[in-house]
Amino acid sequence: MNSSIKTASASAEKENSLLLSFSNDLATVRSQDELKVVIQRYFYTHFELNEYIITIRNDDGLTYRHFLHDLQGPPPQDEGFRIITGPSMPRDGAMTGAVLLSDEPLIFDIADVKKGKFSFPSESFWRKAGATQIRGMRLKVAGEDIGIIWTQPGRINNQLLMGLSAQIAIAISNVLAYEKIEKQLEKITYYKQQLEEEKTYLQQEIQSKYSFENIIGNGPEMQKVFYLLSQVAATDSTVLVLGETGTGKELIARAIHNRSLREKGLMVKVNCAALPLQLAESELFGHEKGSFTDAHERRIGKFEIADNGTLFLDEIGELPPELQVKLLRAIQEKEIERIGGKSPIKTNVRIIAATNRNLQREVEDGRFRLDLFYRLNVFSITLPPLRERKGDIPELAAHYLSQFSRKTGKTIQHISGSVMKQLINYPWPGNVRELEHLLERTVLITTGNVIRQVHLPKPGQRLMKSIAESEQLKTLEENERDHIIRVLNKCNGKISGPGGAAGILGIPTSTLNSRIKKLGIKKDKLYT
Repeated sequence: MNSSIKTASASAEKENSLLLSFSNDLATVRSQDELKVVIQRYFYTHFELNEYIITIRNDDGLTYRHFLHDLQGPPPQDEGFRIITGPSMPRDGAMTGAVLLSDEPLIFDIADVKKGKFSFPSESFWRKAGATQIRGMRLKVAGEDIGIIWTQPGRINNQLLMGLSAQIAIAISNVLAYEKIEKQLEKITYYKQQLEEEKTYLQQEIQSKYSFENIIGNGPEMQKVFYLLSQVAATDSTVLVLGETGTGKELIARAIHNRSLREKGLMVKVNCAALPLQLAESELFGHEKGSFTDAHERRIGKFEIADNGTLFLDEIGELPPELQVKLLRAIQEKEIERIGGKSPIKTNVRIIAATNRNLQREVEDGRFRLDLFYRLNVFSITLPPLRERKGDIPELAAHYLSQFSRKTGKTIQHISGSVMKQLINYPWPGNVRELEHLLERTVLITTGNVIRQVHLPKPGQRLMKSIAESEQLKTLEENERDHIIRVLNKCNGKISGPGGAAGILGIPTSTLNSRIKKLGIKKDKLYT
Protein backbone atom coordinates (compact mmCIF):
# COMPACT_ATOMS: atom_id res chain seq x y z
CA MET A 1 0.00 0.00 0.00
CA ASN A 2 2.79 2.36 0.97
CA SER A 3 4.65 1.36 -2.18
CA SER A 4 1.76 2.24 -4.46
CA ILE A 5 1.30 5.58 -2.68
CA LYS A 6 4.96 6.36 -3.12
CA THR A 7 4.76 5.42 -6.81
CA ALA A 8 1.73 7.64 -7.33
CA SER A 9 3.42 10.47 -5.48
CA ALA A 10 6.59 10.12 -7.53
CA SER A 11 4.55 10.05 -10.74
CA ALA A 12 2.63 13.19 -9.72
CA GLU A 13 5.87 14.93 -8.80
CA LYS A 14 7.37 13.97 -12.16
CA GLU A 15 4.32 15.30 -14.00
CA ASN A 16 4.41 18.56 -12.04
CA SER A 17 8.11 18.92 -12.80
CA LEU A 18 7.39 18.23 -16.46
CA LEU A 19 4.59 20.82 -16.52
CA LEU A 20 6.82 23.41 -14.85
CA SER A 21 9.62 22.77 -17.34
CA PHE A 22 7.14 22.92 -20.24
CA SER A 23 5.71 26.19 -18.91
CA ASN A 24 9.17 27.75 -18.56
CA ASP A 25 10.08 26.82 -22.14
CA LEU A 26 6.79 28.18 -23.47
CA ALA A 27 7.32 31.48 -21.64
CA THR A 28 9.97 32.49 -24.20
CA VAL A 29 7.85 31.59 -27.24
CA ARG A 30 7.01 34.48 -29.60
CA SER A 31 6.12 32.76 -32.88
CA GLN A 32 4.43 29.66 -34.32
CA ASP A 33 7.77 28.16 -35.30
CA GLU A 34 9.14 28.54 -31.76
CA LEU A 35 5.95 27.01 -30.33
CA LYS A 36 6.21 24.09 -32.75
CA VAL A 37 9.78 23.32 -31.63
CA VAL A 38 8.83 23.22 -27.91
CA ILE A 39 5.69 21.11 -28.43
CA GLN A 40 7.49 18.64 -30.69
CA ARG A 41 10.35 18.19 -28.21
CA TYR A 42 8.09 17.36 -25.27
CA PHE A 43 5.46 15.32 -27.19
CA TYR A 44 8.02 13.13 -28.95
CA THR A 45 10.46 12.70 -26.05
CA HIS A 46 8.02 12.05 -23.23
CA PHE A 47 4.78 10.81 -24.80
CA GLU A 48 5.62 9.29 -28.23
CA LEU A 49 3.16 11.72 -29.84
CA ASN A 50 4.68 12.07 -33.27
CA GLU A 51 1.78 13.85 -34.92
CA TYR A 52 -0.63 16.59 -33.87
CA ILE A 53 -2.75 19.32 -35.39
CA ILE A 54 -3.92 22.50 -33.68
CA THR A 55 -6.94 24.40 -34.93
CA ILE A 56 -8.07 27.75 -33.55
CA ARG A 57 -11.32 29.64 -33.54
CA ASN A 58 -12.00 32.20 -36.27
CA ASP A 59 -13.26 35.66 -35.41
CA ASP A 60 -16.80 34.66 -36.41
CA GLY A 61 -16.86 32.20 -33.46
CA LEU A 62 -18.58 29.58 -35.67
CA THR A 63 -15.68 28.10 -37.61
CA TYR A 64 -12.13 26.98 -36.89
CA ARG A 65 -8.96 27.28 -38.90
CA HIS A 66 -5.63 25.51 -39.01
CA PHE A 67 -2.95 27.02 -36.79
CA LEU A 68 -0.11 24.50 -36.40
CA HIS A 69 0.72 20.89 -37.16
CA ASP A 70 3.57 18.40 -37.09
CA LEU A 71 3.29 15.26 -39.22
CA GLN A 72 5.62 12.40 -40.01
CA GLY A 73 6.62 12.24 -43.66
CA PRO A 74 5.47 14.44 -46.54
CA PRO A 75 1.95 16.00 -46.35
CA PRO A 76 -0.59 13.65 -47.94
CA GLN A 77 -2.36 14.73 -51.09
CA ASP A 78 -5.74 14.17 -49.54
CA GLU A 79 -9.04 16.04 -49.30
CA GLY A 80 -9.14 15.39 -45.55
CA PHE A 81 -5.74 17.03 -45.10
CA ARG A 82 -6.81 19.99 -47.20
CA ILE A 83 -9.86 20.46 -44.97
CA ILE A 84 -8.05 20.16 -41.66
CA THR A 85 -5.33 22.61 -42.76
CA GLY A 86 -7.85 24.94 -44.36
CA PRO A 87 -9.15 28.34 -43.22
CA SER A 88 -12.66 27.28 -42.19
CA MET A 89 -14.02 24.14 -40.52
CA PRO A 90 -17.50 24.00 -38.96
CA ARG A 91 -17.77 23.83 -35.20
CA ASP A 92 -21.22 22.31 -34.70
CA GLY A 93 -22.49 18.90 -35.87
CA ALA A 94 -19.02 17.36 -35.88
CA MET A 95 -16.35 15.98 -33.56
CA THR A 96 -15.19 19.59 -33.03
CA GLY A 97 -18.49 20.48 -31.41
CA ALA A 98 -18.33 17.43 -29.14
CA VAL A 99 -14.83 18.29 -27.93
CA LEU A 100 -15.83 21.86 -27.16
CA LEU A 101 -18.63 20.61 -24.91
CA SER A 102 -16.25 18.50 -22.81
CA ASP A 103 -13.91 19.66 -20.04
CA GLU A 104 -11.76 16.55 -20.56
CA PRO A 105 -10.10 15.07 -23.66
CA LEU A 106 -12.34 12.94 -25.91
CA ILE A 107 -11.06 9.88 -27.77
CA PHE A 108 -12.80 8.85 -31.02
CA ASP A 109 -12.41 5.54 -32.84
CA ILE A 110 -11.75 6.07 -36.52
CA ALA A 111 -14.00 3.05 -37.18
CA ASP A 112 -16.90 4.82 -35.48
CA VAL A 113 -16.21 7.91 -37.57
CA LYS A 114 -16.24 5.79 -40.70
CA LYS A 115 -19.57 4.26 -39.68
CA GLY A 116 -21.04 7.75 -39.58
CA LYS A 117 -21.37 8.09 -35.84
CA PHE A 118 -19.58 11.46 -36.05
CA SER A 119 -19.20 14.05 -38.79
CA PHE A 120 -15.46 14.45 -39.30
CA PRO A 121 -14.51 15.88 -42.73
CA SER A 122 -10.80 15.18 -42.24
CA GLU A 123 -11.35 11.48 -41.40
CA SER A 124 -9.63 10.28 -44.58
CA PHE A 125 -6.41 12.03 -43.54
CA TRP A 126 -6.28 10.31 -40.16
CA ARG A 127 -7.16 6.94 -41.64
CA LYS A 128 -4.43 7.16 -44.29
CA ALA A 129 -2.02 8.23 -41.52
CA GLY A 130 -2.67 4.86 -39.88
CA ALA A 131 -4.50 6.20 -36.84
CA THR A 132 -7.04 3.96 -35.16
CA GLN A 133 -8.01 6.56 -32.60
CA ILE A 134 -7.99 10.36 -32.46
CA ARG A 135 -8.03 12.42 -29.28
CA GLY A 136 -9.29 16.01 -29.10
CA MET A 137 -8.67 18.45 -26.23
CA ARG A 138 -10.17 21.90 -26.06
CA LEU A 139 -7.82 24.84 -25.58
CA LYS A 140 -9.13 27.71 -23.50
CA VAL A 141 -7.81 30.85 -21.84
CA ALA A 142 -9.68 32.52 -18.97
CA GLY A 143 -12.64 30.22 -19.61
CA GLU A 144 -12.89 31.12 -23.29
CA ASP A 145 -12.43 28.53 -26.02
CA ILE A 146 -9.67 29.45 -28.45
CA GLY A 147 -9.02 26.12 -30.23
CA ILE A 148 -8.48 22.34 -30.18
CA ILE A 149 -5.37 20.15 -30.20
CA TRP A 150 -5.81 16.84 -32.04
CA THR A 151 -3.42 13.94 -31.39
CA GLN A 152 -3.27 10.17 -31.33
CA PRO A 153 -3.61 8.79 -27.80
CA GLY A 154 0.10 8.02 -27.19
CA ARG A 155 1.50 7.47 -23.67
CA ILE A 156 -0.13 10.46 -21.99
CA ASN A 157 -2.97 10.42 -19.52
CA ASN A 158 -5.89 12.78 -19.71
CA GLN A 159 -4.91 14.75 -16.59
CA LEU A 160 -1.45 15.51 -17.89
CA LEU A 161 -2.79 16.36 -21.35
CA MET A 162 -5.19 18.83 -19.75
CA GLY A 163 -2.26 20.50 -17.94
CA LEU A 164 -0.17 20.64 -21.12
CA SER A 165 -3.14 21.95 -23.12
CA ALA A 166 -3.69 24.78 -20.63
CA GLN A 167 -0.06 25.85 -21.11
CA ILE A 168 -0.30 25.51 -24.90
CA ALA A 169 -3.50 27.62 -24.91
CA ILE A 170 -1.69 30.47 -23.08
CA ALA A 171 1.27 30.21 -25.48
CA ILE A 172 -1.05 30.33 -28.51
CA SER A 173 -2.82 33.35 -27.05
CA ASN A 174 0.56 35.07 -26.60
CA VAL A 175 1.67 34.17 -30.14
CA LEU A 176 -1.57 35.57 -31.57
CA ALA A 177 -1.10 38.74 -29.54
CA TYR A 178 2.49 39.13 -30.77
CA GLU A 179 1.38 38.52 -34.36
CA LYS A 180 -1.28 41.21 -33.96
CA ILE A 181 1.28 43.62 -32.55
CA GLU A 182 3.69 42.81 -35.40
CA LYS A 183 0.97 43.51 -37.96
CA GLN A 184 0.11 46.77 -36.25
CA LEU A 185 3.78 47.77 -36.19
CA GLU A 186 4.06 46.89 -39.87
CA LYS A 187 1.08 49.13 -40.59
CA ILE A 188 2.52 51.92 -38.47
CA THR A 189 5.88 51.58 -40.24
CA TYR A 190 4.15 51.62 -43.60
CA TYR A 191 2.11 54.72 -42.81
CA LYS A 192 5.16 56.40 -41.31
CA GLN A 193 7.18 55.74 -44.45
CA GLN A 194 4.27 56.95 -46.54
CA LEU A 195 4.07 60.17 -44.54
CA GLU A 196 7.84 60.65 -44.83
CA GLU A 197 7.66 60.21 -48.59
CA GLU A 198 4.73 62.62 -48.79
CA LYS A 199 6.61 65.09 -46.61
CA THR A 200 9.70 64.81 -48.79
CA TYR A 201 7.59 65.26 -51.91
CA LEU A 202 5.81 68.30 -50.49
CA GLN A 203 9.12 69.81 -49.40
CA GLN A 204 10.49 69.32 -52.90
CA GLU A 205 7.38 70.91 -54.34
CA ILE A 206 7.66 73.84 -51.97
CA GLN A 207 11.39 74.22 -52.52
CA SER A 208 10.93 74.35 -56.26
CA LYS A 209 8.78 77.45 -55.73
CA TYR A 210 10.84 79.22 -53.05
CA SER A 211 11.72 82.73 -54.00
CA PHE A 212 13.10 85.47 -51.80
CA GLU A 213 13.36 89.03 -53.01
CA ASN A 214 16.78 90.06 -54.32
CA ILE A 215 18.19 86.55 -53.78
CA ILE A 216 18.91 84.50 -56.87
CA GLY A 217 19.44 80.76 -56.73
CA ASN A 218 17.59 77.84 -58.27
CA GLY A 219 20.24 75.20 -57.52
CA PRO A 220 19.90 72.70 -54.67
CA GLU A 221 22.40 74.58 -52.49
CA MET A 222 20.35 77.80 -52.37
CA GLN A 223 17.05 75.93 -52.32
CA LYS A 224 18.20 74.40 -49.03
CA VAL A 225 18.93 77.90 -47.73
CA PHE A 226 15.49 79.09 -48.85
CA TYR A 227 13.88 76.15 -47.07
CA LEU A 228 15.68 77.05 -43.82
CA LEU A 229 14.61 80.67 -44.24
CA SER A 230 10.99 79.62 -44.61
CA GLN A 231 11.23 77.59 -41.39
CA VAL A 232 12.73 80.30 -39.18
CA ALA A 233 11.54 83.61 -40.63
CA ALA A 234 8.14 83.75 -38.93
CA THR A 235 9.58 82.85 -35.52
CA ASP A 236 11.44 85.09 -33.08
CA SER A 237 14.46 82.79 -32.84
CA THR A 238 17.98 84.17 -32.97
CA VAL A 239 19.66 83.32 -36.28
CA LEU A 240 23.36 82.96 -37.03
CA VAL A 241 24.23 83.38 -40.71
CA LEU A 242 27.56 81.81 -41.69
CA GLY A 243 29.45 82.10 -44.94
CA GLU A 244 32.47 83.49 -46.70
CA THR A 245 32.83 87.18 -47.48
CA GLY A 246 30.58 88.24 -50.35
CA THR A 247 28.07 85.39 -50.14
CA GLY A 248 25.14 87.69 -49.34
CA LYS A 249 24.69 87.35 -45.59
CA GLU A 250 22.99 90.74 -45.29
CA LEU A 251 20.48 89.80 -48.00
CA ILE A 252 19.60 86.70 -46.02
CA ALA A 253 19.13 88.75 -42.85
CA ARG A 254 16.90 91.18 -44.75
CA ALA A 255 14.83 88.31 -46.16
CA ILE A 256 14.31 86.87 -42.67
CA HIS A 257 13.23 90.25 -41.33
CA ASN A 258 10.85 90.90 -44.23
CA ARG A 259 9.15 87.53 -43.72
CA SER A 260 8.89 87.91 -39.93
CA LEU A 261 6.21 89.33 -37.66
CA ARG A 262 8.56 92.29 -37.16
CA GLU A 263 8.53 93.34 -40.81
CA LYS A 264 6.82 96.65 -39.95
CA GLY A 265 9.66 97.49 -37.57
CA LEU A 266 13.20 98.46 -38.50
CA MET A 267 16.07 96.16 -39.35
CA VAL A 268 19.06 97.99 -37.93
CA LYS A 269 22.50 96.91 -39.11
CA VAL A 270 25.66 97.14 -37.03
CA ASN A 271 28.98 96.31 -38.68
CA CYS A 272 30.97 95.02 -35.74
CA ALA A 273 34.19 95.05 -37.77
CA ALA A 274 33.89 98.78 -38.50
CA LEU A 275 33.17 99.87 -34.91
CA PRO A 276 36.04 101.89 -33.38
CA LEU A 277 36.67 100.51 -29.92
CA GLN A 278 36.06 103.88 -28.26
CA LEU A 279 32.65 104.25 -29.91
CA ALA A 280 31.49 100.63 -30.03
CA GLU A 281 29.63 100.55 -26.70
CA SER A 282 27.96 103.88 -27.40
CA GLU A 283 27.02 102.67 -30.89
CA LEU A 284 25.22 99.63 -29.49
CA PHE A 285 23.77 100.90 -26.23
CA GLY A 286 23.86 104.71 -26.48
CA HIS A 287 25.08 107.22 -23.90
CA GLU A 288 23.80 110.00 -21.67
CA LYS A 289 24.89 113.61 -22.03
CA GLY A 290 28.14 114.26 -20.17
CA SER A 291 28.92 110.57 -19.64
CA PHE A 292 32.36 111.07 -21.24
CA THR A 293 34.39 113.92 -22.72
CA ASP A 294 32.74 114.12 -26.15
CA ALA A 295 29.23 113.22 -24.95
CA HIS A 296 27.70 116.64 -25.52
CA GLU A 297 24.20 115.25 -25.86
CA ARG A 298 22.23 112.07 -25.22
CA ARG A 299 22.55 109.40 -27.90
CA ILE A 300 20.20 106.51 -28.58
CA GLY A 301 22.00 103.22 -29.34
CA LYS A 302 21.20 100.68 -32.02
CA PHE A 303 19.40 98.38 -29.58
CA GLU A 304 16.85 101.07 -28.81
CA ILE A 305 16.49 102.09 -32.45
CA ALA A 306 15.75 98.46 -33.37
CA ASP A 307 13.13 98.06 -30.62
CA ASN A 308 10.24 95.89 -31.90
CA GLY A 309 12.34 95.18 -34.97
CA THR A 310 15.50 93.29 -35.89
CA LEU A 311 19.12 94.02 -34.97
CA PHE A 312 21.55 92.66 -37.54
CA LEU A 313 25.03 92.22 -36.07
CA ASP A 314 27.24 91.81 -39.11
CA GLU A 315 30.76 90.37 -38.68
CA ILE A 316 29.96 89.42 -35.08
CA GLY A 317 33.26 87.55 -34.91
CA GLU A 318 35.08 90.90 -34.91
CA LEU A 319 33.32 92.19 -31.78
CA PRO A 320 35.88 93.16 -29.10
CA PRO A 321 35.96 90.83 -26.07
CA GLU A 322 35.01 93.71 -23.74
CA LEU A 323 31.74 94.15 -25.61
CA GLN A 324 30.93 90.44 -25.91
CA VAL A 325 29.97 90.16 -22.23
CA LYS A 326 27.75 93.26 -22.46
CA LEU A 327 26.09 91.98 -25.61
CA LEU A 328 25.46 88.64 -23.91
CA ARG A 329 23.76 90.39 -21.01
CA ALA A 330 21.63 92.48 -23.36
CA ILE A 331 20.45 89.34 -25.20
CA GLN A 332 19.85 87.34 -22.03
CA GLU A 333 18.14 90.04 -19.95
CA LYS A 334 16.45 91.78 -22.88
CA GLU A 335 17.60 95.09 -21.48
CA ILE A 336 20.47 97.52 -22.00
CA GLU A 337 22.00 100.41 -20.12
CA ARG A 338 23.29 103.55 -21.76
CA ILE A 339 26.78 104.72 -20.88
CA GLY A 340 26.28 107.01 -17.89
CA GLY A 341 22.73 105.78 -17.46
CA LYS A 342 21.22 105.14 -14.05
CA SER A 343 18.60 102.52 -14.87
CA PRO A 344 18.23 99.62 -17.33
CA ILE A 345 16.06 99.98 -20.44
CA LYS A 346 13.90 97.11 -21.63
CA THR A 347 14.31 96.22 -25.31
CA ASN A 348 12.41 93.92 -27.65
CA VAL A 349 14.66 93.04 -30.54
CA ARG A 350 15.30 89.95 -32.62
CA ILE A 351 18.98 89.21 -33.12
CA ILE A 352 20.40 88.09 -36.45
CA ALA A 353 24.18 87.74 -36.44
CA ALA A 354 26.54 87.00 -39.31
CA THR A 355 30.20 86.15 -39.66
CA ASN A 356 32.71 84.74 -42.12
CA ARG A 357 34.77 83.37 -39.26
CA ASN A 358 34.67 79.90 -37.73
CA LEU A 359 33.19 80.88 -34.38
CA GLN A 360 33.77 77.45 -32.85
CA ARG A 361 37.47 77.81 -33.55
CA GLU A 362 37.39 81.36 -32.20
CA VAL A 363 35.87 79.96 -29.00
CA GLU A 364 38.54 77.27 -28.78
CA ASP A 365 41.24 79.91 -29.25
CA GLY A 366 39.75 82.10 -26.52
CA ARG A 367 38.77 84.98 -28.78
CA PHE A 368 35.00 84.50 -28.54
CA ARG A 369 32.87 83.73 -25.50
CA LEU A 370 31.36 80.26 -25.44
CA ASP A 371 28.17 81.43 -23.70
CA LEU A 372 27.65 84.16 -26.31
CA PHE A 373 28.21 81.63 -29.09
CA TYR A 374 25.48 79.40 -27.65
CA ARG A 375 23.13 82.40 -27.42
CA LEU A 376 23.70 83.28 -31.06
CA ASN A 377 23.81 79.77 -32.51
CA VAL A 378 20.14 78.94 -31.90
CA PHE A 379 19.40 78.46 -35.61
CA SER A 380 22.27 78.61 -38.09
CA ILE A 381 22.18 79.03 -41.84
CA THR A 382 25.36 78.43 -43.84
CA LEU A 383 25.57 80.13 -47.23
CA PRO A 384 27.41 78.20 -49.94
CA PRO A 385 30.28 79.95 -51.72
CA LEU A 386 29.71 80.79 -55.37
CA ARG A 387 32.18 78.14 -56.51
CA GLU A 388 29.83 75.51 -55.06
CA ARG A 389 26.74 76.84 -56.84
CA LYS A 390 28.06 77.43 -60.33
CA GLY A 391 24.68 76.55 -61.80
CA ASP A 392 23.41 79.92 -60.51
CA ILE A 393 26.16 81.97 -62.20
CA PRO A 394 24.35 82.47 -65.56
CA GLU A 395 21.23 83.81 -63.82
CA LEU A 396 23.27 86.00 -61.47
CA ALA A 397 25.29 87.39 -64.36
CA ALA A 398 22.14 88.13 -66.36
CA HIS A 399 20.63 89.92 -63.34
CA TYR A 400 23.65 92.18 -62.82
CA LEU A 401 23.97 92.80 -66.55
CA SER A 402 20.38 94.04 -66.69
CA GLN A 403 20.81 96.10 -63.53
CA PHE A 404 23.98 97.90 -64.57
CA SER A 405 22.83 98.35 -68.16
CA ARG A 406 19.79 100.28 -66.91
CA LYS A 407 21.92 102.21 -64.44
CA THR A 408 24.42 103.31 -67.10
CA GLY A 409 21.85 103.82 -69.84
CA LYS A 410 23.49 101.20 -72.06
CA THR A 411 21.70 98.59 -74.16
CA ILE A 412 23.90 95.58 -73.44
CA GLN A 413 21.66 92.55 -73.67
CA HIS A 414 23.80 89.42 -73.79
CA ILE A 415 26.99 87.76 -72.52
CA SER A 416 28.81 85.67 -75.11
CA GLY A 417 29.16 81.92 -74.62
CA SER A 418 32.95 82.10 -74.23
CA VAL A 419 32.69 84.79 -71.55
CA MET A 420 30.00 82.83 -69.70
CA LYS A 421 32.25 79.77 -69.75
CA GLN A 422 35.03 81.88 -68.19
CA LEU A 423 32.66 83.11 -65.50
CA ILE A 424 31.54 79.57 -64.67
CA ASN A 425 35.10 78.20 -64.51
CA TYR A 426 36.48 81.02 -62.36
CA PRO A 427 36.81 80.10 -58.62
CA TRP A 428 35.29 83.39 -57.32
CA PRO A 429 37.22 83.90 -54.08
CA GLY A 430 35.14 87.06 -53.53
CA ASN A 431 31.90 85.19 -54.23
CA VAL A 432 28.74 86.97 -55.45
CA ARG A 433 30.07 90.40 -54.49
CA GLU A 434 33.11 89.88 -56.70
CA LEU A 435 30.86 88.82 -59.60
CA GLU A 436 28.71 91.92 -59.07
CA HIS A 437 31.69 94.28 -59.12
CA LEU A 438 33.20 92.53 -62.12
CA LEU A 439 29.97 92.89 -64.12
CA GLU A 440 29.69 96.54 -63.17
CA ARG A 441 33.21 97.27 -64.43
CA THR A 442 32.63 95.19 -67.54
CA VAL A 443 29.41 97.02 -68.44
CA LEU A 444 31.18 100.36 -68.08
CA ILE A 445 33.93 99.48 -70.55
CA THR A 446 31.84 97.47 -73.03
CA THR A 447 30.75 98.94 -76.33
CA GLY A 448 27.99 97.33 -78.34
CA ASN A 449 25.18 95.18 -76.99
CA VAL A 450 27.10 91.95 -76.21
CA ILE A 451 29.84 91.35 -73.64
CA ARG A 452 32.57 89.52 -75.52
CA GLN A 453 35.47 90.04 -73.16
CA VAL A 454 35.92 89.99 -69.42
CA HIS A 455 39.03 90.77 -67.36
CA LEU A 456 39.33 88.19 -64.60
CA PRO A 457 42.17 88.48 -62.07
CA LYS A 458 44.88 85.88 -62.34
CA PRO A 459 45.67 83.81 -59.23
CA GLY A 460 49.14 85.36 -58.99
CA GLN A 461 47.74 88.88 -59.07
CA ARG A 462 45.34 88.12 -56.22
CA LEU A 463 48.16 86.56 -54.18
CA MET A 464 50.39 89.63 -54.59
CA LYS A 465 47.48 91.88 -53.65
CA SER A 466 46.86 89.85 -50.50
CA ILE A 467 50.54 90.00 -49.55
CA ALA A 468 50.64 93.75 -50.12
CA GLU A 469 47.54 94.22 -47.99
CA SER A 470 48.95 92.08 -45.20
CA GLU A 471 52.19 94.10 -45.18
CA GLN A 472 50.26 97.35 -44.74
CA LEU A 473 48.52 96.61 -41.46
CA LYS A 474 47.39 99.77 -39.65
CA THR A 475 46.59 100.71 -36.09
CA LEU A 476 43.00 101.08 -34.95
CA GLU A 477 43.40 104.88 -34.89
CA GLU A 478 44.80 104.89 -38.45
CA ASN A 479 41.85 102.80 -39.63
CA GLU A 480 39.43 105.18 -37.90
CA ARG A 481 41.15 108.17 -39.53
CA ASP A 482 41.00 106.56 -42.99
CA HIS A 483 37.34 105.68 -42.53
CA ILE A 484 36.36 109.23 -41.55
CA ILE A 485 38.33 110.62 -44.51
CA ARG A 486 36.52 108.25 -46.90
CA VAL A 487 33.15 109.32 -45.56
CA LEU A 488 34.07 113.03 -45.74
CA ASN A 489 35.23 112.58 -49.32
CA LYS A 490 31.96 110.88 -50.18
CA CYS A 491 30.06 113.83 -48.67
CA ASN A 492 32.33 116.38 -50.38
CA GLY A 493 33.44 117.63 -46.99
CA LYS A 494 29.92 118.22 -45.64
CA ILE A 495 29.85 117.42 -41.93
CA SER A 496 26.34 118.17 -40.63
CA GLY A 497 22.82 118.23 -41.99
CA PRO A 498 21.15 115.85 -44.47
CA GLY A 499 23.74 113.75 -46.31
CA GLY A 500 26.49 114.95 -43.97
CA ALA A 501 29.29 112.76 -42.66
CA ALA A 502 28.04 112.88 -39.07
CA GLY A 503 24.72 111.39 -40.11
CA ILE A 504 26.38 108.62 -42.13
CA LEU A 505 28.73 107.78 -39.26
CA GLY A 506 25.84 107.89 -36.82
CA ILE A 507 27.53 110.30 -34.38
CA PRO A 508 26.78 113.86 -33.28
CA THR A 509 28.35 116.68 -35.30
CA SER A 510 30.28 117.84 -32.23
CA THR A 511 31.74 114.36 -31.76
CA LEU A 512 32.82 114.19 -35.40
CA ASN A 513 34.48 117.64 -35.21
CA SER A 514 36.28 116.49 -32.09
CA ARG A 515 37.53 113.32 -33.82
CA ILE A 516 38.62 115.28 -36.91
CA LYS A 517 40.65 117.59 -34.70
CA LYS A 518 42.14 114.78 -32.60
CA LEU A 519 43.09 112.65 -35.63
CA GLY A 520 44.67 115.62 -37.39
CA ILE A 521 42.48 115.49 -40.48
CA LYS A 522 43.04 118.61 -42.59
CA LYS A 523 40.19 119.76 -44.76
CA ASP A 524 42.59 120.90 -47.46
CA LYS A 525 43.85 117.32 -47.69
CA LEU A 526 40.46 115.90 -48.50
CA TYR A 527 39.16 114.90 -51.95
CA THR A 528 42.46 113.20 -52.87
